[in-house]
Amino acid sequence: MSGSTCVSLAPSSVAVAPPAMVVEETHSDGMITIQSDEAPMILSKPRAVVQTLTCQRRPLGDGFAYRRSIGGPELESLDPILSFDDFEFTGPANFGDHPHRGFESLTYVLEGSIGFHDFSGHKGTINTGDAQWTTVGRGVVHAEVPAGQGVQRGLNFWINLAAKDKMVAPSYQELASVDITTVDKDGVSVKVIVGEAQGVRSPLQTRTPVMCLDITVGPGTHLHQAVPAGWSACAYVIDGVASFGPSARATRQHECAVFGAKGNGVDARSGDADASTRFLLVAARPHGETVVREGFFVMNTREEVEQAMDDYRNHRNGFEMAVGWTSDHVATPAQ
Repeated sequence: MSGSTCVSLAPSSVAVAPPAMVVEETHSDGMITIQSDEAPMILSKPRAVVQTLTCQRRPLGDGFAYRRSIGGPELESLDPILSFDDFEFTGPANFGDHPHRGFESLTYVLEGSIGFHDFSGHKGTINTGDAQWTTVGRGVVHAEVPAGQGVQRGLNFWINLAAKDKMVAPSYQELASVDITTVDKDGVSVKVIVGEAQGVRSPLQTRTPVMCLDITVGPGTHLHQAVPAGWSACAYVIDGVASFGPSARATRQHECAVFGAKGNGVDARSGDADASTRFLLVAARPHGETVVREGFFVMNTREEVEQAMDDYRNHRNGFEMAVGWTSDHVATPAQ
């Protein structure tokens, strides 16, 4: 298990929201760690909610359903966020052997267990509260299946890779729930999945700078969370009702608030005076590049997508290990 990235928190009506400066450290393998100098700054310009996405539950085959916010008809993408799903998985449903190229993704398990197996031999299970960061780069072929009884639920989002990183070697990073640091302060709880809060930094390293925090705000408390300037940002409500922005706009369970670019952070409180709210805050630095997507492949041009499909069919340029490979997870999905 490994991991890395940034940002911070401070609840109160006049907040101190840590990172006054964001510093990106690029490692020899190209992965990025984001650090802040921890100097306080006043969060004087909270971002406004510019769109609220309604995420309808949609069944897909027998045993799988999802709620898609970003990547759906209301919002095709939020550069560099390509998609954002809340999913439910029950055996015998499974995602059999399938390829990917050109992006990174996070799977965060809310309930149950998800099994995975890829063509390099990497396999295992992520359980409730665990996270898996995947850089698919030039190519992976893998399978994902429910690994427990009953409903397995999680969140998954895709982050586009910059053109310069599309063909990097693929990698996986698993982060167990016990290794995800939680910061508790004044009725606010923050699990730092990807990013930094209150001086605690996740070990996950990403190619595209990303922040992902699982935040619970108690009744009568107030969160001010700094977000780096210029980054795209959204918040998906897992439980309760959240009020975001200077207008305290209500976002309900299974809705996603999309924040405008102006401002230096996110302002949130529970929309119910007697109950907490829980949401996943995701922010990432845009690439500003053309995106062409065809199913499992995300590239910059149509020619590159067609090349990716041809490479997969002919087992080359990253797909060599797919020759003769079959996932052993698919043969025995959870019942």
